[in-house]
Amino acid sequence: QVQLLESGGGLVQAGGSLRLSCAASGRTFSSYTMGWFRQAPGKEREFVAAIRWSSGSTYYADSVKGRFTISRDNAKNTVYLQMNSLKPEDTAVYYCAAVRDYSGNYLHREYEYDYWGQGTQVTVSS
Repeated sequence: QVQLLESGGGLVQAGGSLRLSCAASGRTFSSYTMGWFRQAPGKEREFVAAIRWSSGSTYYADSVKGRFTISRDNAKNTVYLQMNSLKPEDTAVYYCAAVRDYSGNYLHREYEYDYWGQGTQVTVSS
């Protein structure tokens, strides 16, 4: 069992940056593949980025590639999402998600993840 707590959301102007953090409880954080998803008002939740527990390989949605960077610090049980060059269309609630010992190839699918945080609001003004 793992609990996830996101932080770092807020209001930023277009072109600005934010760094989201997701702190995980538990002693086996390094075994969890971590993902970030987001949900805008009136839209379905969508994949943003993921980082594998085993290789550290990272994956991004096309809409954020080149602007967002996912990283993890296993010593701090924390995964980060650095968001640069933010756009109004990045406005959403951002969720952290985790799945243990994952070896599949569907990290963009939310139902692959077993644990979710409560979300943090990111608002980008134009």
